[in-house]
Amino acid sequence: MQDSLFQAEAGFQPLAARMRPASLEGYVGQAHLVGPGKPLRRAVEQGQLHSMILWGPPGVGKTTFARLLANVGDLSFETISAVLSGVKDIREVVERARNRKYSQGQDTLLFVDEVHRFNKSQQDAFLPHIEDGTFIFVGATTENPSFELNSALLSRTRVYVLKNLDTPDILRLLNTALTGKQGFNGQLNVDATVLETMAQASGGDARRALNILEVAADLAEPGPDGSGTITSATLEQVLQTSLRRFDKGGDVFYDQISALHKSVRGSSPDGSLYWLCRMIDGGCDPLYIARRLVRIASEDIGNADPRALQITLQAWDAQERLGSPEGELALAQAVTYLAFAPKSNAVYNAFNQCMADVRSDPDYEVPVHLRNAPTKLLKSMGHGEEYRYAHDEPGAYAAGECYLPEAIQARNYYQPVQRGLEIKLAEKRQRLAALDAASQKQRY
Repeated sequence: MQDSLFQAEAGFQPLAARMRPASLEGYVGQAHLVGPGKPLRRAVEQGQLHSMILWGPPGVGKTTFARLLANVGDLSFETISAVLSGVKDIREVVERARNRKYSQGQDTLLFVDEVHRFNKSQQDAFLPHIEDGTFIFVGATTENPSFELNSALLSRTRVYVLKNLDTPDILRLLNTALTGKQGFNGQLNVDATVLETMAQASGGDARRALNILEVAADLAEPGPDGSGTITSATLEQVLQTSLRRFDKGGDVFYDQISALHKSVRGSSPDGSLYWLCRMIDGGCDPLYIARRLVRIASEDIGNADPRALQITLQAWDAQERLGSPEGELALAQAVTYLAFAPKSNAVYNAFNQCMADVRSDPDYEVPVHLRNAPTKLLKSMGHGEEYRYAHDEPGAYAAGECYLPEAIQARNYYQPVQRGLEIKLAEKRQRLAALDAASQKQRY
């Protein structure tokens, strides 16, 4: 704003950048990793740095911690982003680190942001240089490393989980920004209640909290002494206009996912499409939405329309192939299809009940007639005897046969509903049950 009380000057850094601490003492949060006596803190203090993966949501201090490691270890700090970089950039940073190490005698810390976005070959490119000590590798990811990173890279690094900051940590950070020279140096007044609301609205994201404070400072009411005041009305205005942009991973984010799921379940294409667009507009990873749609296809539609699963998988594939924004139209197509599809949770209920039984029941043995008999010994023990090959039976159905352990032979987990294709499945189940009841070849 032109009349902002805290007008930015040329070259002026955002508040979140200015507030990066220069030492571990100023680092906020993650006490389970860097608190006094914790192994990672001891390793840093003793100069025993090692390659690592920092896994956590946005705004919890991954980049800041990497910079602190470089400062404490007197290392040259190099950074690349997997979103913007390729193998060529990796080669260049490797060459710089190698020259620095062998020509100048200085080690390098390489920070790779969004490391999960590198493909397998790109991740593999780091391996020999981690092993020979060309640099200390620090990767940052918001995704589960077990799923997104190569096992070879994981075996050469240690994974540390960073958590959302709690409200006291956020308040400490905000107060430091209000009073510190790198922040507002006591020139901005905020009531404790307003500051508490600001901290809670951040959802544990330090960067988001500082962004909210900075935007609110632009709208602060000027006082006669040149200071500014952020009122509750000012903060409300800021949150109304910016919360959706700041809310990745927060409560509102998960509420929107819930709203999308329930809109599909409730057969509302308009509601489903609205919440899809809200999530995309708010910065949600479209591939995360695609995964959720696949789950919805099985949980709420199932065999009432098996095409729903196929369509969601195709939408996921389209998003991966095309990226944004082109792939997002395929997600919209899938969402509207799911909303109109007939609904059934029969598979979902059957799976949950069967899993519950498996976990609570004894480990029933496989019935002898269903066992494999690849050797003469096993055949002599009766494995596979009296097994009825369904294709040799009338209608390719062995009426009266049972494929459950004898102790639970009467259980029926899957109960099709009277919607969509499951109407036909229910009719078939009734016909097969009638054949079983009339059969003279009852297994048990």
